[in-house]
Amino acid sequence: MTAPDDLDAPEVDAEAVDPAKRRRCLTVLAVTAVSVVVVDQLVKHWVVTSIKPRIDSGEGPIVLLGGLLKFTYLENTGAAFSLGAGYTWIFSIVAVVVAIAILRTSRRIGSLGWAIALGGLLGGLLGNLIDRLTRPPGPGLGYVVDFVQLPNFAVFNVADMFITCSAALMVILALRGVEITGQRS
Repeated sequence: MTAPDDLDAPEVDAEAVDPAKRRRCLTVLAVTAVSVVVVDQLVKHWVVTSIKPRIDSGEGPIVLLGGLLKFTYLENTGAAFSLGAGYTWIFSIVAVVVAIAILRTSRRIGSLGWAIALGGLLGGLLGNLIDRLTRPPGPGLGYVVDFVQLPNFAVFNVADMFITCSAALMVILALRGVEITGQRS
């Protein structure tokens, strides 16, 4: 039989993170996410107001590095690489679900690497979600503005860059055995 004192004792969480470290990590995650959204939306505004008129007038994209890099204008109704065009509403729902999952996971965060990775992923998916919610034809159905074109590769945007780099960082952290709490496995 258990003594009454044992019933009142709080359970010890083996993965508890120092509150100060968690606050630092949450701050990094939030600042990263907000920064990505702001940069993504500012660059997309520039693309819509500067590059789109060039394309519409027949002037063409801005060509840099001897054609290795082009700034163009593309309305993407699909996901990465324009896959799933026409299913924008599904990608909007997935973005909301992933954002919620990131926020729930962040409660255990104790690794700056994971904070940067999750912040970049959150910012990237929110940047594209803002497009899907605010651009024609309507909320949840709008297109994403893509503009960076490399030879033999899909056209992409700043949000896509952060999503991809964040995924790569997550793989590196997992391969190195760094857990979300900052502990090594």
